[in-house]
Amino acid sequence: MKLVQKNYRKTLQACYLGIITQAIAANFAPLLFLKFHTDWGIALGRIALIPSVFFLTQLLVDVFCARFVDKIGYRRSIVLSQIFVGVGLAGLAFVPDLMGSPFAGVMICVVVYAVGSGLIEVLVSPIVEACPFEHKDAVMSLLHSFYCWGCVGVILLSTLFFAAFGVENWRWMACAWALVPLYNVFNFAVCPIERLTEEGKGMTLSQLFKRPVFWAALLLMVCAGASELAMAQWASAFTEAALGFSKTVGDLAGPCLFAVTMGLSRVIYGKYGPRMNLSRFMIGSGVLCLCCYLLASLSKNPVLCLIGCVCCGFSVGIMWPGTISITSPRLPSGGTALFAMLAMAGDLGGAVGPSFVGAVTQRAGDNLQSGMLVGSVFPLVLVAALILLNRKASSTHVSEG
Repeated sequence: MKLVQKNYRKTLQACYLGIITQAIAANFAPLLFLKFHTDWGIALGRIALIPSVFFLTQLLVDVFCARFVDKIGYRRSIVLSQIFVGVGLAGLAFVPDLMGSPFAGVMICVVVYAVGSGLIEVLVSPIVEACPFEHKDAVMSLLHSFYCWGCVGVILLSTLFFAAFGVENWRWMACAWALVPLYNVFNFAVCPIERLTEEGKGMTLSQLFKRPVFWAALLLMVCAGASELAMAQWASAFTEAALGFSKTVGDLAGPCLFAVTMGLSRVIYGKYGPRMNLSRFMIGSGVLCLCCYLLASLSKNPVLCLIGCVCCGFSVGIMWPGTISITSPRLPSGGTALFAMLAMAGDLGGAVGPSFVGAVTQRAGDNLQSGMLVGSVFPLVLVAALILLNRKASSTHVSEG
């Protein structure tokens, strides 16, 4: 009887497209923040709630996954994730105009596609981790870099569309982006998917919470999420409103270059990681992130502000995959619960960071530089969290050895 060899490359390709889908869900709406503000009269403080609700929804999905996704099954969950994102993005083009409150309509769509994005965030990493690939660290780093390239694609193609057809036709672009996850439903339906741990063998949440290295990793993920998203989610509005660039230049020079530099840092780690001291690289990146926030918020020169915004992408790029690389080997039985809780912590930071910057900005008379200055507290705590994580990881490694 001839055995059929499973093609895990199809699984990897589906996960790549899944990560790109997550990038679409996270980055398309922020390109329209000022459009929502001018067309529908939504205050910037309320618009700041859009990324907050997005990431808080993902947070709740992360907690749900930690407890129930093993029972539901990876395949059903990941297929549902693509459907939710597709429906939510398409709904963004119609639902707000059909409701008495456009803001409420936007929020409904955000919640729908955030559910799908949260499922993607939790599931793609363990799905790839469970595949029998060699050099999994490099594969995992490349996987996470696709989020950055997805961001670049969303920003670049959307900006070109807006320049060619006008930003007032953004609804057509929303429908076009919705086709990506709906196409990927088929990929996840047929590709081979394995379990990360044997049934009943993964660590429970209570077991994870007893590990000091787990708590240090959670703190780092919160700070990393806040440092990344506080800059990334407001990059378009920051370069347009605070620095005086046009809409097209603002989108390309702000969030697009931010994503490019973040992707480059992940590719560098994926290629040269074995030759580097990951802990030192992450601490150095944290210090660079703090400097970038201070440069963007304090400089009176728009070019220097833009440099700070763009280089911030490089500084935060290593934090997410780097934390996984440090934590996962020390908690080898963490399973889905570990990946879900790390994602939850990152989403918590992603919810707090942009909302905090937006609230401070509104109190400062819509001065985004003031919001960015107060937001520098996140990379400051991030550096302290890195030092704490390294100490806890070292002590855990010695005790388990």
